[in-house]
Amino acid sequence: MAQYVPTELGTRSIPRLLFQYAVPAIIAMTAASLYNIVDSIFIGHIGPDGSWGNSDGMAISGLALTLPLMNISIALGAMVGVGASTVISVRLGQKEYETAKHVLGNTVVLNILIGTLFMIACLIWLDPILVLFGASEATLPYARDYMEVILLGNVISHSYFGLNAVLRSAGHPQKAMYCTILTVVINAILDPLFIFNSQFTILNCQFSIGLGMGIQGAAIATILSQLISLIWQFKLLSNKDELLHLQSGIYGLRPVIIRQIIAVGMSPFLMNLCACLVVLLINKGMKQYGGDTAIAAYGIVNRVVFLFLMMVMGLNQGMQPIVGYNWGARQNERVWQTLRLTILCAEVVVITGFIMGEFFPNTLTHLFTDNLPIVQMADRGFRIDVLVFPIVGAQMVIGNFFQSIGHAGKSIFQSLTRQMLFLVPGLILLPPYFGLDGVWLAIPVSDLLSFFVSIGMLWWLVRKLKE
Repeated sequence: MAQYVPTELGTRSIPRLLFQYAVPAIIAMTAASLYNIVDSIFIGHIGPDGSWGNSDGMAISGLALTLPLMNISIALGAMVGVGASTVISVRLGQKEYETAKHVLGNTVVLNILIGTLFMIACLIWLDPILVLFGASEATLPYARDYMEVILLGNVISHSYFGLNAVLRSAGHPQKAMYCTILTVVINAILDPLFIFNSQFTILNCQFSIGLGMGIQGAAIATILSQLISLIWQFKLLSNKDELLHLQSGIYGLRPVIIRQIIAVGMSPFLMNLCACLVVLLINKGMKQYGGDTAIAAYGIVNRVVFLFLMMVMGLNQGMQPIVGYNWGARQNERVWQTLRLTILCAEVVVITGFIMGEFFPNTLTHLFTDNLPIVQMADRGFRIDVLVFPIVGAQMVIGNFFQSIGHAGKSIFQSLTRQMLFLVPGLILLPPYFGLDGVWLAIPVSDLLSFFVSIGMLWWLVRKLKE
């Protein structure tokens, strides 16, 4: 009998493996987060006349109001993208190459169909939806102007995110990362050109740079940057030398494939949908207890905090294959070593975020706006939001650890527990007693309670293994 020879996942040193697998994921996740931060920075400095500076904060408040709607779009995109990439990985592993090709073709068609239907439905009821999300007379025009463009390009967005996930599953994680970075760089270049209109004089001649389209310009820059990356994705996936590539005869929708994609993608869809509900309730609370200024402040805090969370998600992506392989190989010591190291790295990330949020919130806020009321409100929001941030890293890693060892149900339970069992009731119960601070406090309270749940579940697993 041939002796079983383990791959590098079972033999190579854990620190080197984690570095090898996590760094590309962290770069991709950070780039994706910077993508939103860049938009927010430029939009936050749009003045009432559309120029840079003297911002009244209504533009960034309008942008924050679009988050729930964007989350729904992301949820649908994740359902197709994550579902398709997982099914493709399985089919490639089973050497069912023709089925994998048809999954790719069905992914393209599904993204177009769902993106189009979502666009039509939202454009018809856009104003009532934004008012439901907390828009006022002052912020509704900004939110509408931004979302109209984003929705018109929704098919591009869905296809871009979906094909990026397919690239990773087809064995091209670096190319998927490059696509994300390319989108961020192009967006950062186009944003000021489309948003502002700067005028200057040289040798008595008047010159102007930029189109001065305001918040609509930011949305156009976003869609154009995704379109350029999407064209490159199509080029990469059209290479006939690759086993998985776009070709005729693979675009007919197959009910079996669609069911498989949706079944696998339902988990991230539900989690993103819950995130939509949470942001909706937060925006409602901010508007009720602090007005449009509070919504703008939350939009700033959320963007920065999300940057650190995305880094931890990148670490989790790097941990997942290492833990999964060694768990299956019953190399438990390597499993626990990977978990400990990942938690340590995650703690470095979140403690950095904690220090910046607690001690340098003013510096962070001024990146987005110079509006004094927003700055003051965001500074306080930062300090409350990151109160228990040092434990968030461990909580996120433990949740992903359960998914890595095949206990996906426990991972989903932990995520939904934080959002639905702790955060939603907190957003309902705390504000009547603590006002605006109560809205902010609901976030660290839910993180703290969720941490205890995670520790309890991990302790139960370790005890069961010992028995």
